[in-house]
Amino acid sequence: MTAGVGRSALPGFGLAMGVTFAWLSLIVLVPLAALTIKPWELGLTGVWQSIMEPRVLAALRLSFGGAAVAALINLPLGLLVAWVMVRYRFPFRRLADAMIDLPLALPTAVAGIALTALFAPSGWVGSLLGPLGITIAYTPAGVMLAMVFVGLPFVVRTVEPVLMDLPAELEEAAATLGATRGQIVRRVILPAIAPAILSGFGAALARAVGEYGSVIFIAGNMPMRSEIAPLLIVIRLEQFGYAGAAALALAMLLLSFLLLVALGLLQRKLRPADA
Repeated sequence: MTAGVGRSALPGFGLAMGVTFAWLSLIVLVPLAALTIKPWELGLTGVWQSIMEPRVLAALRLSFGGAAVAALINLPLGLLVAWVMVRYRFPFRRLADAMIDLPLALPTAVAGIALTALFAPSGWVGSLLGPLGITIAYTPAGVMLAMVFVGLPFVVRTVEPVLMDLPAELEEAAATLGATRGQIVRRVILPAIAPAILSGFGAALARAVGEYGSVIFIAGNMPMRSEIAPLLIVIRLEQFGYAGAAALALAMLLLSFLLLVALGLLQRKLRPADA
């Protein structure tokens, strides 16, 4: 009876774990290790100076600050879209559902060209905003617009399954006890889906930070104003500054890791105690 204690119920577990760790090492750990080692060819002082250049700091502020703003914009938008898709049935619902995933399937360069064509001063939307003194393309606002575009599906698809699993009886019970619709949303629905919302925010933030193709066309790529960090990495690579490019990439990696750790800790606090 005790002979099988401690053995895995999965056949080939040891082999599967070995292949998994080998594959992860090859695809994730080895490239990250190379990225960590390469910048130090410049020395500690060189790495610090490379990261602290005003142009680099401006690009990092735009990449991370713009991504944070875009993810915050996507929170209410994504929650609203997910709510409509889960709670309502309407004509062309399947078409609308497919359109949500369009930013994921569309080549990023195509998305960037399309956004630029719409919001450029001579574009359909840009020509209407111009007389109002509003400029989107070739400004930080255009960068954030592209980030909102690519990040929205992550919020929607993360929140949707949780809304589907949320029992309608909870809302009915709250209404029976006299709660208003606003109170039901604030005290019943939002607490239940808060971890999913935070996960969607983190996914949208991570995608926006590393976004390149859809941003460079609408950004204008002006140093110190609308230049993103991934573009600056490409510029350094084209100038054969491999160590400098790796230093900037390492800075982005560390900042992204710290953000994800902070979001993970916050998500753990928001998760119900019995989860």
